[in-house]
Amino acid sequence: MSTIARWYQKRSQKIAPYIFITPNILLFLTFMIIPIFFTFYISFHEWGILGKPQFIALENYTKLFSDQVFWTSLGNTVYYTAGTVPFSAAFGLLGAILLNRKIPLRSFFRAIFFAPVVVSMVAAGLIWSWMFNPNYGLFNEILSKFGIEGVSWLTSTTWAMPAVIITTLWLRIGYCLVIYLSGLQAIPDELYEAASIDGANGWQKFWNVTIPMIKPTTTFIIVMEVIHGFMVFDLIYTMTNGGPGFSTTVLVQYIYQKAFEEGQMGYASAVGTIFFFIIMGLTAVQLRLGREKD
Repeated sequence: MSTIARWYQKRSQKIAPYIFITPNILLFLTFMIIPIFFTFYISFHEWGILGKPQFIALENYTKLFSDQVFWTSLGNTVYYTAGTVPFSAAFGLLGAILLNRKIPLRSFFRAIFFAPVVVSMVAAGLIWSWMFNPNYGLFNEILSKFGIEGVSWLTSTTWAMPAVIITTLWLRIGYCLVIYLSGLQAIPDELYEAASIDGANGWQKFWNVTIPMIKPTTTFIIVMEVIHGFMVFDLIYTMTNGGPGFSTTVLVQYIYQKAFEEGQMGYASAVGTIFFFIIMGLTAVQLRLGREKD
């Protein structure tokens, strides 16, 4: 037996796991780590995909901080995230509490609420665009039944973003509901029994038992929903394409426009780098707050 074979035989149990995860590591490096570093590198250059990148130091970043459209898209992203995260989490928790009870057709209702999660963003965007249509849409038809004048949902700078937020809630509440449902089912019944013996009512049980026990679940949901909120692209691209004006333009769409429509890869990379650090910072803050609460 060769020296290499004997060496491997002695260490095979330690080496085997790394062999199995090597394909995933290579994919992660190829499609995540390397692009991140390349984006950071290109952000210091002027590059239009074709040709050789020209080093311009911090020029892209100085331009970025004086770019009004960038700040508008950042504000729209925060607006969208603030309008979706708390409501999707709150309604998801409410639905999970209701569907955690022994009610008729419980499994059916769980499936119904979760069904929108598996619908693609593009398909959902098209469907809800029809529903928000000012001429034959469902929402204006309902408003007309109550004598209320219809709204130009997707062509109004005031109502376009709320329309997108409503669509997102339809898509994301089911996801939050399922995660919360798993968290609620992990709470020991003995805690509720002990609270009942101490004379606690339904609200006291919810506030002093349920809420503390699902804090890890809540932290996970908030982190995931904030990331989803900041990463939104396909839904807005389908429904409004960032319009009217820049009223629904978000950061990811702005990066796409600069990179692939205007060919400013260096500037788009600078925006993407700032975007990356924003996401990392928000995630770190949320995880820190979640640990402090625990």
